[in-house]
Amino acid sequence: MTLLISSIFPVVIFLYMIYQKDHEKEPIPLLFKCLLGGCLSTFLSLVISLPLGTLEGVFQGNFLSSFHQSFLEAAIPEEIAKFAILYFIVWKSTELNHSYDGIVYSVFVSLGFALIENILYVLEGGFTVAIARAILAVPGHGLFGVMMGYYFSLARFHEGGQRRAYLAKSLAVPILFHGAYDFLLFYMEASSDNILLVAFLLILFAGLIILLWRKGFAKIKHHLELDGKALEK
Repeated sequence: MTLLISSIFPVVIFLYMIYQKDHEKEPIPLLFKCLLGGCLSTFLSLVISLPLGTLEGVFQGNFLSSFHQSFLEAAIPEEIAKFAILYFIVWKSTELNHSYDGIVYSVFVSLGFALIENILYVLEGGFTVAIARAILAVPGHGLFGVMMGYYFSLARFHEGGQRRAYLAKSLAVPILFHGAYDFLLFYMEASSDNILLVAFLLILFAGLIILLWRKGFAKIKHHLELDGKALEK
């Protein structure tokens, strides 16, 4: 039970952090629907990853193998699954009526995915895994959700070519960040016998984490400011 709580707690904290910033709170039933949809997206991502997994033999060597694991087996299928759930549940909803709303709904979907993933990893790996994932993996998924939701909202409030471009960014940007995050971890693990390379990859990973948090908070701030100005009118 303690392990289960430790796997759920960081998800709840990040969800609350995002939810409480909203000027006009989103309806709980729709948020729960997004969270549940995010949980289900874990299984959808497995289906999407099946054909991509067959390409494993093409990617030989530590570098290419790490790329395959991080992008083709993780980032691409997972973010496509999250995006599909978000679009299906939220795109035509009248509740998506402010810029920040897209971030809220996207984070709930993303952390629904992270919730299932976290429970599985923590129950298998114990408290050490719980602590590591609370610091890195859960906020990572949350911030990938911020990126997706930021562009998702922009797409919702634009038309034509701009809408298509923002929808493409809503999927592409989290894939790039997620893939880079996983790639550095997988490549470090595969190169554990090369101390200098691992040290270099650690520096890159730390830089990526800092960039992800800075970009995430900047996007949250931007949409909150847009909503604040709209509510003042």
